[in-house]
Amino acid sequence: MKVQLFNPSDIADKSSEMDFRDLASFDEGGGGVFWSSKGGPSPWEMHPDCDELLHVIEGEIDVEILPTEGGEGTMATVKAGWFLVVPRGCWHRQYIRSRSKEFYLTPGQTLHSNSPDPRGDT
Repeated sequence: MKVQLFNPSDIADKSSEMDFRDLASFDEGGGGVFWSSKGGPSPWEMHPDCDELLHVIEGEIDVEILPTEGGEGTMATVKAGWFLVVPRGCWHRQYIRSRSKEFYLTPGQTLHSNSPDPRGDT
């Protein structure tokens, strides 16, 4: 058995902006880290077979989440040290409020969309 240790903050510091660094496999997906300056919105993404964990290491982000059954989305602010679990099957996107570093854990498939409302894409 080989144990791997990671310091996501240090790895992000050594990466280029928006360089999504995969750190380890996790089930059918993986975990990784990236950093970004202020900006957004990101493209929509959705995970049909798993929840996703977003942990803000530094900075602050807003995450917009669309409910699967239709209707208005929810906006959540995630500050440094906090994390958010995006429910399986929910389209979501980010707005970077300040220079941020994030760790993500996505144990399954990821779909992307640039549609105004991607719920009709699947």
